[in-house]
Amino acid sequence: MSNHYETVFILNPVLSEDQVKEAVKKYEEFIVNNGGEIVSYENWGLKKLAYPIENKKSGFYHLFEFTMPAETVAAFETEFRRDERVMRFLTVSLDKYGIAYAVQRREKLKQKSQNA
Repeated sequence: MSNHYETVFILNPVLSEDQVKEAVKKYEEFIVNNGGEIVSYENWGLKKLAYPIENKKSGFYHLFEFTMPAETVAAFETEFRRDERVMRFLTVSLDKYGIAYAVQRREKLKQKSQNA
């Protein structure tokens, strides 16, 4: 049984575009290779941090919404902890209300991009 999750992670701002893509690909592959499925991926780009982390004032923000067997989430988070490119991450389990909200948010983003 796969559960629904959302992970936001912040990558170090000194990384090149290729290094950022490589890091994102690593986590996409981890999810898929461990019986998960990516529902949605969002690249929020370089954003200013609320407070400095590792003396950095900004970071590359990314969001994955995915399903994955519950027993593999700990291993997924361990990958983030071991990766020096990742400054912070947060994984939350989505209940039915969280899933509904995520769907609404994706629809709004889709409408915005169509109207742009």
